[in-house]
Amino acid sequence: MRTASSLLLSSLLTATAPALAATTTPPTHLNGHDENGRGATLTGTVLDRAGQPVEGVLISVADRSATTDARGSFRLYGLPAGEATVTVTGLSTKPQTQTLTLQNGQVHTLRFTLEEALQELAGVTVAAKATRYAPEVDGTTLTAGKKNEIIQLDKLDANLVVNSARQVFAKVPGITVWESDGSGQQINVASRGLSPNRSWEFNTRQNGMDISSDPFGYPEAYYNPPLEAVDRIQIIRGGGSLQYGPQFGGMLNYELKHGPRDKKIEFETSNSVGNNGLVGTYNSLGGTVGKVSYFGYYQQRLGGGWRDNSEFNIRNAHVNVQFQATSKLRLGAEISHLGYEIQQPGGLTDAQFYNGNVRNSSRGRNWFSTPWTIPAFTADYQFSDRTRLSLKTFGLLGERNSIGLPSSVGVDKPDAVNPATGQPANRQLDRDRYRNLGSELRLLTDYGLLGQQHTLAAGVRVAAANLGRRQQGKGDTGSDFNLDLQAARYGRDLSFRTRNYAAFVENIFRLGSRFTFTPGVRYEVIDNEGRGYLSLNADGSENQIKQDSRRRVFLYGAGAELRVTDQTNLYANYSRAFRPVTFGDLTPPATSDVIDPNLKDARGYNAEVGYRGTWGKVLTFDLDAFWLNYDNRIGTIRRLVPGSTTQTQQLRTNIGTSVHKGVEAYVELDVLHALTQNFDLPHLDVFASSAFVDARYTRLLTTTLANGGIQEGDLKDNRVEYAPKYSHRVGATFAHKGLSATAQLTRVSSVFADANNTVAANAAATTGRVPGYSVTDLSATYRFAKRFTVRGGLNNVFDKNYFTRRSGGYPGPGLLPADGRTWFASVGVKL
Repeated sequence: MRTASSLLLSSLLTATAPALAATTTPPTHLNGHDENGRGATLTGTVLDRAGQPVEGVLISVADRSATTDARGSFRLYGLPAGEATVTVTGLSTKPQTQTLTLQNGQVHTLRFTLEEALQELAGVTVAAKATRYAPEVDGTTLTAGKKNEIIQLDKLDANLVVNSARQVFAKVPGITVWESDGSGQQINVASRGLSPNRSWEFNTRQNGMDISSDPFGYPEAYYNPPLEAVDRIQIIRGGGSLQYGPQFGGMLNYELKHGPRDKKIEFETSNSVGNNGLVGTYNSLGGTVGKVSYFGYYQQRLGGGWRDNSEFNIRNAHVNVQFQATSKLRLGAEISHLGYEIQQPGGLTDAQFYNGNVRNSSRGRNWFSTPWTIPAFTADYQFSDRTRLSLKTFGLLGERNSIGLPSSVGVDKPDAVNPATGQPANRQLDRDRYRNLGSELRLLTDYGLLGQQHTLAAGVRVAAANLGRRQQGKGDTGSDFNLDLQAARYGRDLSFRTRNYAAFVENIFRLGSRFTFTPGVRYEVIDNEGRGYLSLNADGSENQIKQDSRRRVFLYGAGAELRVTDQTNLYANYSRAFRPVTFGDLTPPATSDVIDPNLKDARGYNAEVGYRGTWGKVLTFDLDAFWLNYDNRIGTIRRLVPGSTTQTQQLRTNIGTSVHKGVEAYVELDVLHALTQNFDLPHLDVFASSAFVDARYTRLLTTTLANGGIQEGDLKDNRVEYAPKYSHRVGATFAHKGLSATAQLTRVSSVFADANNTVAANAAATTGRVPGYSVTDLSATYRFAKRFTVRGGLNNVFDKNYFTRRSGGYPGPGLLPADGRTWFASVGVKL
């Protein structure tokens, strides 16, 4: 691994050495030609009176704006030549302005020192959009020409106590949410007709680092940070595959809060209650002392759940320390830990759902837990205002533990006894263990070429993941959560290993003051290895498996963006993507099944074109059309055993292709200010977020046994399972002084639970149509005396009965009802 890492690192540094050399000592003005239409670039730094960088400050030039990053740095590209006034504003600081003359093809560098504003701000209405678009360069990420959204959590009236994804992602069109976990621990989201299962079609990260089990072998995200501790959520659709990895959905990144740079100590607490025994507490401590910044939190929530047998106790902790070693070098260390036990109520049959009490549960002994620890170390080096280098090294020490009745036991079977003997039934014990280590080095630099400022981003990645999987263990006959094995061995014991090496390069070329072109490439090397036994024979011998796969994948893409006006732009993007063969694909469900030795990764591409921006200070919009091609889908078909004319076997292989195409639209209008142009009035923002998706199989091979032979078929034109034809979220937010309140309606179409597009549900409720549904939410926030916050909300106001998924295995089987009407209330203070 060290050899490959060194080669990749050497290649990166060799390729970028000219840019580094050119930017080590940046001049205030970059020498360039004064050519019409080239545009100017404005960079700079914002510090407090102690000389520490200030993050989150708004820098505005006419209708263009940017916010400072963790280093207090900002960049604005493509500004028109001429006299310009730069305005700097931030919370609790005195606004500052500076006037300068911008020249085409030149870089202008400014530095601001902010002073704290001491005047009383009571009576002022502070309102900001909860969803916005990232600038062309966001940290070390290039977003020019890409569909992207930034969700700012502190601007939302949402139930963050239980991570209500339906509310948090409301203004992101096309996001599909599975709602089957009332504890809020599992955030199941996807976009554009992909599967929301544990967000596995996204490259899921926290603070820019991997948090899923194994992005290349088992990409399920069992861990999600508590949203009370999240500052913002960054979403880059399919184009994110070039900078962050291969997934079709793109990149989903949770960025945690941090301590203030202008205080030595700041304490925040928020304590919540709700129905069904919900109790929650969030407590954080952070600040800056000299060159050291620190932040930590502890969050816990527990409750009985809306359904029977849904008890949960969830605990999250995090510590982050940053050390400004020199004016250029910043070092950091952080660790996040999750621990919980959640009772799984199991599924229901359709008859139970429609004719009985949907809160009932036939499972009182099923439990689930995934203790998760994520350590990380970071180093950021600022060569100049134009060049920075970032190193992130991260690990994972995690587990997936479940104990309960096997998923093969029907929903209608007794929970406490063995259906065959009438005696207490032993539960099944399944355990996974994850041990991962990875490192990513990323370079971002601005450079001048032909009188214009361009931006290069490049990086390398080295990662290793190790999964130990023990399943079909004999658990006890009790009802509490424990991991006590009642036999000498597990029925299945497997170990999987992944090694991944990758490198990418993307570049923003600015052609004139209004157009950017951003090509990029990524090269992946993936090495998978599987060993162990699939099952045990009666004599104790093992049915062993041996799976090895090594692939080299080349991805490419390009994006373009045209600034139509100072406030709006057209964007277009095309990028290749792939979904690696997972360990589940390499593990046959039975010893008689066969894995195709030539099994290939699913491959395809994302393409999109859109128009987004703002009009005045009252309208925000984003409208796009997309096309997603998902080839080499993996499935199982029956075939004749090679050399036989009568015997058959199940073969897991590449069987199909699906195409997802549609339109996504988001619009938000500040109604009162649009009608009156009187910005002293309260805010009344109405929004609509909609997506229309046509996701169908263009090829999906099937085989069935008929008349003693195998009959082949094709499910061409069938709809992709769990891909809604439409999803709409509309709502309104009223804000005045310290009060804001939001009402939201969600409407989602029906979907099919299987590729056969089965309408009538089977007896186990694992296949069949999932009906469409509507659900309404209300939430409000009141801030007063500059330190206190009161929140509350009512979810599913009209107590609708609905479900979003059917489960063939754990945590089912059966359909999984979403929560009915629930409420919460929180009181918080910041000192």
